[in-house]
Amino acid sequence: MDDAGFTIGRLSAESGVNIETIRYYERIGLAPAPPRSSGGRRVYDREAIRRLGFIRRARELGFPLDDIRSLLGLEARPPSCAEVYALTNRHLTDVRAKIDDLKRLEHQLSASAKACRRGHAPHCPLIDALSGEPGR
Repeated sequence: MDDAGFTIGRLSAESGVNIETIRYYERIGLAPAPPRSSGGRRVYDREAIRRLGFIRRARELGFPLDDIRSLLGLEARPPSCAEVYALTNRHLTDVRAKIDDLKRLEHQLSASAKACRRGHAPHCPLIDALSGEPGR
């Protein structure tokens, strides 16, 4: 097949999106159902690669599918720049909260690892910290 129409396998390879994920995105309306060849195979074009690349990158950045749907303008009307900004800013706030949580986790794991004597005794402060039973 030429660039005007190609298979789901080629779409997957060029977009970096798994075939089953492509089918899922089609089922939920994130990607349009493609036309089919006379043999019943899905036939994709370059626009499908662009859209899937956008979705893949947005997912890598942690955007939920509903937000990606909004960013793609799949609702009643395309979003305004102000709406895209608000959605992105809300996501940024969520990302920063996760970073704060990860910093606290790193601190707790570091403190637990420092408390470990690395001996052969059956008592282990790392197990205590993970089980929520300090000092057992």
